Amino acid sequence: MRYSGLRVITEGLFGNRGWTPAWRDPEPKPEYEVVIIGGGGHGLSTAFYLAKNHGITNIAVLEKGYLGGGNVGRNTTIVRANYFLPGNQEFYSHSLKLWEGLEAELNYNVMHSQRGLINLFHSDGQRDAFARRGNAMINQGDDAELLDREGVRRHLPYLDFEQTRFPIYGGLLHRRGGSARHDAVAWGYARGADQRGVDLIQNCEVTGIDIVDGRVTGVQTTRGAIKAKKVGIIVAGRSGQVAAMAGMRLPVESHILQAFVTEGLKPVIDHVVSFGMGHFYISQSDKGGLVFGGDLDFYSSYAARGNLPMVEHVMEAGMTLMPMIGKAKVLRSWGGIMDMTPDGSPIIDKTDVGGLYIDCGWNYGGFKAVPASGWCMAHLMATGDSHDFARRFRLNRFVTGHLLDEEGTGSQHNLH
Repeated sequence: MRYSGLRVITEGLFGNRGWTPAWRDPEPKPEYEVVIIGGGGHGLSTAFYLAKNHGITNIAVLEKGYLGGGNVGRNTTIVRANYFLPGNQEFYSHSLKLWEGLEAELNYNVMHSQRGLINLFHSDGQRDAFARRGNAMINQGDDAELLDREGVRRHLPYLDFEQTRFPIYGGLLHRRGGSARHDAVAWGYARGADQRGVDLIQNCEVTGIDIVDGRVTGVQTTRGAIKAKKVGIIVAGRSGQVAAMAGMRLPVESHILQAFVTEGLKPVIDHVVSFGMGHFYISQSDKGGLVFGGDLDFYSSYAARGNLPMVEHVMEAGMTLMPMIGKAKVLRSWGGIMDMTPDGSPIIDKTDVGGLYIDCGWNYGGFKAVPASGWCMAHLMATGDSHDFARRFRLNRFVTGHLLDEEGTGSQHNLH
């Protein structure tokens, strides 16, 4: 079924009785060519691009809960390509290009809004650092504009420019940055993969990985054994636990990152605003809620909920940046399980076990990477070779020392 404005109007006139399920709910087959563990944004996009780009359709995506019930539905929805280091830079640039054509590609409204992202700076040194970053972004082929204090004020007049500790000196504007509807991204990729023959198996938890003579042969699940020639581990914060089933110890730690949303308000925040010194970022959803977040909870955990001290910290940062936010009522909060690598950059690579692949370690960058992550992981699983955009995300960089320390925000606490 193709979606269109005419179809939406027609269904509205006739009680919406003509819609059919967006994807099938099949029983798992005993064997597949590819099994993907994890039905989040990255797993679903990998399945979609395996089918679309490489013609591999005998695929099962196994999700222990429901599709999109993990981190892809528990984030602050920011999309951007403002990275500095080679390796990250071209990868996220490619991801943003995919975002810009995603709705046409999927025939699904993911509500991608390029409203612009402004990173604030608060000292001469930070201005120099953001000028370098902006030049690097432009050299990569992306957009960046360095704003002075009055330039920021024209875009964001509601900020407290005179805050005592961190007065606002200016900001880096990334006009093509913005946000998207997180769960719609999962639904769009799920629908697209299903249309190409991929089996999406919900309520199917993987309990073991079968390995014979150094090669993966399938997985054990709560719905029976499933054989496979290739298996991809794409489970975000659970990466360490699932990799342990294959006898692997990954260089990742799992931490909780909280996010919050307020009651619906009239339009007031047109951009995504990032306040790095307070580690606070905010935007306004299409429903009017202010969506914002802060830093990690700073202890390892697999619980999808956060602690109260970090709630207090985030609220303090928000009040410092924009005192008006104190009048908004917070409706709810949630926590996503972040898989943090020591250098703050991801891993897309094959493992020492034949036919077993890993996609993890997304730190703060998981949502914006969904399209390119799936694109590059699909290329790796189909060809056995890393895609050019993900060649520096190899697992062995932690042995060789070729790290991608983009922001120093990996799993080591002293780097935050």
